[in-house]
Amino acid sequence: MQDKKPEIRESLERVGVTRLKTIVMTNWKNRKYNFVPEIELTLDLDRERKGIHMSRLVESITECIEKEVEIRRGSLEEVEKSILEKLKEKHPFNHAEITMKTDLVVPRKTPITGKTTMETYGVAVKVSSDNGNYTKLLNVEVVGNTVCPHAMNKCEGRTHIQRATGILKIETGYDNKIDFEDMIDCVEDAFPSRVYTILKTEDEKQVVKEMHDNPKFVEDVTRSILNNAKNRFKNARIRAKTISEESIHRHDVIAEGTCEV
Repeated sequence: MQDKKPEIRESLERVGVTRLKTIVMTNWKNRKYNFVPEIELTLDLDRERKGIHMSRLVESITECIEKEVEIRRGSLEEVEKSILEKLKEKHPFNHAEITMKTDLVVPRKTPITGKTTMETYGVAVKVSSDNGNYTKLLNVEVVGNTVCPHAMNKCEGRTHIQRATGILKIETGYDNKIDFEDMIDCVEDAFPSRVYTILKTEDEKQVVKEMHDNPKFVEDVTRSILNNAKNRFKNARIRAKTISEESIHRHDVIAEGTCEV
């Protein structure tokens, strides 16, 4: 029935499945990762066909995932490309894209006591195929803080502090190898101080000192993210965004910027 002609002849850009979850295992630079990502897989649909074969999309995902469990490919984008290639055999398309959103857990050391703390970061990767040309979009979200320089200047060193989220997106060619951990570092290093799940008293004192020694507006953080990424990555379009949950206002503040390298 999907191959019949629809009553209304309109092409659709993205048709597929979303919010599908399954296990994905990778082996990136000899480090093994297990993910349970939320997956979205879509493709274009021409005006002469009523619908796509949804079961083939899910089948392509599950077949590839079963193999990946044994193979453990190097990255999420490798898994995604494999899925798109498998799908092409069953369901021809001109444009298709697959996105996986998940959490990446990275071990960190607290600044003074050296305690190991497992920090969680939101990551996502989208691989797109346009007539066989593959590109990717990488995304990380990092929790940090902003410290208001204006209040510090006007209130004799006292100021307001708020939790913030830094977002870095990198759009580039498929073969451009980029670590999520490097992207996360670009964002964390842009904040007045890194934040940690576990802090002993000595660590807490150090974090507070770093924050007050380096106060930043949300605009400063965003510019620092862009600058850090420009110095680390090449052949890419870079987008940075910071959202600060204001502590003395009823609203949040936001800053965004884009550059190409």
